[in-house]
Amino acid sequence: MTSFATKDAGVRFLFDRHRRVVTPMGARLRRGVAETWGLRGVSIEAQPGEGIALLGSSGSGKTTLLRLLAGIYLPDEGTVEVDGQIASLLSIDAGLLPPLTGRENATLLMTLGGVRRSVAIGELDDVRQNSSLDVQFERPVSSYSQGMRARLSLGVSETFGASVLLLDEVHEALDHTFRAVLEEHSHALCERGGIVVAAGHDHPMLARLCTRGIWLEDGRVRLDGAFDEVRETYLATV
Repeated sequence: MTSFATKDAGVRFLFDRHRRVVTPMGARLRRGVAETWGLRGVSIEAQPGEGIALLGSSGSGKTTLLRLLAGIYLPDEGTVEVDGQIASLLSIDAGLLPPLTGRENATLLMTLGGVRRSVAIGELDDVRQNSSLDVQFERPVSSYSQGMRARLSLGVSETFGASVLLLDEVHEALDHTFRAVLEEHSHALCERGGIVVAAGHDHPMLARLCTRGIWLEDGRVRLDGAFDEVRETYLATV
């Protein structure tokens, strides 16, 4: 059963005096290192079938939370538990190599996701169909528009059987046709018991994807509840 939970989760960033990110080891070797918490004390539980929108101003912690759920960041405090296969569209170009074709990139993405190369190659026709790229699937990604790159990534995630879909504003850069595809995919995923978590500022789009809203402010959860209620409260304060 797909689910995830964070308990008192926190992510810490360290910067040197030039505001460059440094590792904990590097911080021990430098002077004037500053500490900033991207998330602090975040406790969230998600159940099968939920569509969750992350609301908040830029720098509030939305992207950091998505990267924490995706396993890109590890918690510096607290815990994160995810039960399900994750697909992340946190950037249009995430994981894509422009010189390679769509077919080659799809193989690479699935291999990096833990699929054996022989299995990945056998799934490529499904990726081509799910991404609706047709002949473009055989052409270099450098020739793709943003919407086409997102189609490829989503096609891989659909073929891969992901049960948790993470979206970070990428839907706001998509053409209207693919927005409809993304909505259909997200609704079908939730109906199958999956989970969608989307962050962005396009509230009408988020309303179509999600029924639950989480308002983040300064890396902490300010409000968690029904999407319309959270959105109205958030907008009344900004």
